[in-house]
Amino acid sequence: MDLLFLVKEGFSGIWRAKLPAAVTVVTGFFALVLLGLFVTVSTSFFELIDEVRSRVELEVFFDDVPAEKEVLAVVDSVEGLPGIASVEYVSKDDAARIFQDEFGRDIVTILGANPLPRSLKVGIEPLHVNPDSLEVIAGMIGGMQEGIEIRYNKVFLEQLESNARLFTLLTAGTGILISIATVVLVGYTIRLAIYSRQERIKTMRLVGATNWFISAPYVIEGGVQGILAGGLAGLAIYVMFEQVLLRYEPGIYEVLHPSSMMVYFLLLGLGFFLGVFGSTLSVGKYLRRC
Repeated sequence: MDLLFLVKEGFSGIWRAKLPAAVTVVTGFFALVLLGLFVTVSTSFFELIDEVRSRVELEVFFDDVPAEKEVLAVVDSVEGLPGIASVEYVSKDDAARIFQDEFGRDIVTILGANPLPRSLKVGIEPLHVNPDSLEVIAGMIGGMQEGIEIRYNKVFLEQLESNARLFTLLTAGTGILISIATVVLVGYTIRLAIYSRQERIKTMRLVGATNWFISAPYVIEGGVQGILAGGLAGLAIYVMFEQVLLRYEPGIYEVLHPSSMMVYFLLLGLGFFLGVFGSTLSVGKYLRRC
């Protein structure tokens, strides 16, 4: 019975303070829409970075001095290194065939010999695709045999990591600011509702009501406002992606769509959490002062 009373009080509080509640829901809606867009774009950005990382390869070239058996021993050793996703050995004959496929000419016919070196294409696991890890891996491979030459685009990787860190900081900062704004707005609305019912709260305290019993309706009120804001935000994101973007920008839709699917439930849960958190802070602050 007490629980039913608290729930009814929470919903009736929204009805009694319709304008502040509506302002909070609308403001929270815009804040969560913005947050949902940032989450979608940032998630897609990191997925794109992981896709680029999965295609990074080290090119390892051997000179002509070591015997084939020694080179193959190095291939086996490279396959056992941490962070290695794949190893493809390209022999001199394989290199000649690749040359002929790409240029349509037989290099032996042109030069009278095959000067192309034996090589490895070493795929790296995405978690190890950063300048520091690649430098360590390249050092280990280079120390396996004399005359090994290793090539990879170090400048590109440094720029990729720098952009990823910058984007992470911007996204995290924006998300934190939006979350704080939502908590403050919900808390402000709950505070107005509390001040409008000061006499009732004092009466409840006089008859022995606990702080939990007094604050529960306001926490429920904040949670309901958060769910409404999160649900409306999820619906807006759905319309933007599934209706507008799919129809007018299908290319961008294909990139962002996988990330947008997880945002709908995230916004609902986040709206509820921020609403409960903001109302809990406001109620607790008021009850400690009075």
